[in-house]
Amino acid sequence: MRERRRGGAVGAMAEDNADWMGSLPPALRSLPLSNLAIPGSHDSFSYWVDEKSPVGPDQATAIKRLARISLVRKIIKKWSVTQNLTFEEQLEGGIRYFDLRVSSKPGETGQEIYFIHGLFGIKVWDGLKEMNSFLEQHPKEVIFLDFNHFYAMDDSHHHFLIDRIRSAFDSKLCCVECVEYVTLLYMWEKKHQVLIFYHHPLCQEYPFLWPGNKMPAPWANTTNVHKLLQFLETTLGERSRYGTFHVSQAILTPRVKTIARHLVRGLKNTLVHRNLPMILNWVKAQKPGVMGVNIITSDFVELVDFAATVIALNDLLLEEDESDT
Repeated sequence: MRERRRGGAVGAMAEDNADWMGSLPPALRSLPLSNLAIPGSHDSFSYWVDEKSPVGPDQATAIKRLARISLVRKIIKKWSVTQNLTFEEQLEGGIRYFDLRVSSKPGETGQEIYFIHGLFGIKVWDGLKEMNSFLEQHPKEVIFLDFNHFYAMDDSHHHFLIDRIRSAFDSKLCCVECVEYVTLLYMWEKKHQVLIFYHHPLCQEYPFLWPGNKMPAPWANTTNVHKLLQFLETTLGERSRYGTFHVSQAILTPRVKTIARHLVRGLKNTLVHRNLPMILNWVKAQKPGVMGVNIITSDFVELVDFAATVIALNDLLLEEDESDT
């Protein structure tokens, strides 16, 4: 595991936002979590990927062949990493939604499950323990874990992973409930802190696994920031009024030709740095609520004041509350 950093942008980010849910004004604690503005990270686990391991089963056969060359794996790493901060650092910085893709390691004995994005990341169990340690120290914070892609996993792998989730969080797990009932007060009263979304039919066998359709996350799949922002507006307008959470994926996705043109620059230097200010301006113009933004995700969440900007949107709900009285 990497050494933790202190000070700088990460330090400032962490200092203010580690307990932001517990610090929300009383009027917001009784609102459904689906109506609050909540910062999240895209490919949340990708701060460390193993360039020495084989390429993951989420990649095309041609890429797997090429990746036998060490230099190719280094290039894949540059485009696979979408975060710099560890889970703990993201949590301390205010991130509360985590986008998780997981896989077994083909050829490995046992049923261990790893995070995956092009290359293998850390063991899921290690990530879950890291998150639980944070929750132990911050009992009023609530997190959303969205397991939305599974690779090289049969039912026995799934049951193994689900048992790991249960072992890590135990009574902190919130069972499936009407979305509108799930407020901070509800979670605090029941001492729950974790909502697990599991995009697989096996979710029906476990009361603490929320089905994936309760966490829609429309994906723009574009390198063009203007098309992205238009897509975010359109999908927000189509958001279900009740019964689900909603993820606005404020991310740009490289195409093959983008990667080919900028092989060694990587995702951050090619797409993220220059477009983040415009994306952040879109975030600042949003409002949470029944038909507003809910969860907003970003790459490299520490590069701008992303988490604090999203959290601050909740103040608009207070203004709305005052205008109604």
